[in-house]
Amino acid sequence: MTSDARFAAAIAQQAGDLLATLRTQPLDPRELGRQGDLQANALLLERLAADRPDDAVLSEESTDDKSRLGCDRVWIIDPLDGTREYGMGDRPDWAVHVALWERGSGITAAAVAQPSLRVVYATDETFASTTAAQPMRVLVSASRPPKFAEALKSTLGAELVPMGSAGAKAMAVVRGDAEAYVHAGGQWEWDSAAPVGVALAAGLHCSRADGSPLRYNEAHPYLPDLVICRAELAEQILAVIAAQQPS
Repeated sequence: MTSDARFAAAIAQQAGDLLATLRTQPLDPRELGRQGDLQANALLLERLAADRPDDAVLSEESTDDKSRLGCDRVWIIDPLDGTREYGMGDRPDWAVHVALWERGSGITAAAVAQPSLRVVYATDETFASTTAAQPMRVLVSASRPPKFAEALKSTLGAELVPMGSAGAKAMAVVRGDAEAYVHAGGQWEWDSAAPVGVALAAGLHCSRADGSPLRYNEAHPYLPDLVICRAELAEQILAVIAAQQPS
């Protein structure tokens, strides 16, 4: 059997290829995004049912089947992360997320496809080391930057860089295009599971904004905040965030 990481990479790429082809069709942005969500989700569910039939699935685009809570293996997927950016036609910051959660171990295999960049990142890869830039580049949501972002800018001299898609931002840190990605104010497990899996495999720090662990396959899959950064920067970034919280 193909390893879970290779399988995740293969189906993420397949969904990404479908989305790239669909994007060439003459659809308005909202319909393009809707069709992308639906079609990529259908493809991933079909592949998971065929190749991993005993595993449960938690998908952004499907009704949450709570029986997953009693399962030992759960695939957490976001068929199209960055639907808005995808619908805009010329934006590269969208992605496909595929992650496997296993009881007692957390995320054990994951892949993030970025079709516009023609690349898929997976947990079984060897990641090249990169050098941190100065000033520190911190990626934030283009539409909902966290309130503590300005403190990172003023205290650490960070440059705040807006970008869409959690997967796109996380993989930019993996590549060394930025030093950190911070978010607060609303995400779900499927937004971060695959990006966190890949980022951890690349040796990055990943946690909640308060430094606590990220937990997946929870009864309510709301996971609102996130810090992904170079390991050597984690302490100072978390300290700045902590200083902004009410006492």
